[in-house]
Amino acid sequence: MALTLEQAQRVGYTCLKALLRFAFMVANNLVAIPSYVLYLIVLQPLRILDSKSFWYIEGVLFKWLLAMVASWGWYAGYTVVEWGDDVKAVSEDEAMVLVNHQATGDVCTLMMCLQDKGTVVRQMMWLMDHIFKYTNFGIVSLIHGDFFIRQGKTHRDQQLVLLKDHLEKYYRSRNRKWIVLFPEGGFLRKRRETSQAFAKKNNLPFLQHVTLPRLGATQVILKTLVAPQENGTPSGGDALRKGSKSKGLQWVIDTTIAYPKAEPIDIQTWILGYRQPTVTHVHYRIFPVKDVPAEPEALTNWLYQRFIEKEDLLTHFYETGAFPPPQGQTKAISREMTLSNLWLFAIQSFAFLSGGMWYCLFQYLYHCLF
Repeated sequence: MALTLEQAQRVGYTCLKALLRFAFMVANNLVAIPSYVLYLIVLQPLRILDSKSFWYIEGVLFKWLLAMVASWGWYAGYTVVEWGDDVKAVSEDEAMVLVNHQATGDVCTLMMCLQDKGTVVRQMMWLMDHIFKYTNFGIVSLIHGDFFIRQGKTHRDQQLVLLKDHLEKYYRSRNRKWIVLFPEGGFLRKRRETSQAFAKKNNLPFLQHVTLPRLGATQVILKTLVAPQENGTPSGGDALRKGSKSKGLQWVIDTTIAYPKAEPIDIQTWILGYRQPTVTHVHYRIFPVKDVPAEPEALTNWLYQRFIEKEDLLTHFYETGAFPPPQGQTKAISREMTLSNLWLFAIQSFAFLSGGMWYCLFQYLYHCLF
């Protein structure tokens, strides 16, 4: 079927816009990421003299980098509406964030909707698939202290040992407060069939919109970061006992991401912006960590229950376009998450000015030396 002139113009405009957005993203990465690395190299003496101040500055730069990623979607009209508990109330406490995983855009969505949650973004640690280590953002995450986990049965036990060591080495020493993980262990479309087969074999509920979560990383995080008095087990809080005055992990934030028509946004769409403006919906439930069981079997059941509830939340959303109201209430309240265009412009300008400064500096040094 031949395209009409109007359709051809629309396609041409979409392609041109995607090309310009991609060019800007590449330029943005070429100035922002090297600048982040170079600033931290210059600040290495401060890391030795006052590590707390060093990691504070690194956290600010890290937040600005994530804001740049968020801006790519924001300017394309990919916005966020939030539901459920207000996580700003616990933004200064330590929390573990459990998120369902549908596509690469889930990470971008979180980068956006956590920007206005106080110090959260600059003091958070991410658990991501090891493949992200080899992306353009990998060097940033390595410096920041995120953990890249390798999936698969053959790697599972070793990865959990490495995760525990990583948390003990970096979590308290860099003053981290929130840790974000995707317990399903992969994208929904890749894991759904296997998860449903496992559920059928073990008489567990049939899930369509999420998959059954894996216990390993969640259990290691709780055992390592929860203060012993919080969950009643003397084995908890290994990292906490290393001289930190932290109260330990205090909250579990169950986060559910929903896309209209169950069509997730991937990173390509986020960058190129070829989809029409889309509102992504994020639902939060906050649980005190003292209410989370420590024993493996009880913890597994607790974690399964959270994802069964996610299934119900998503089913309701896809049927009605809204999340259900909290128990005992008749209406669910949503909150539109907004970013300041002026602030985004300021940090983008800072990135490009920094890139120009470093380029001029290296040009000067080159001419001086050669």
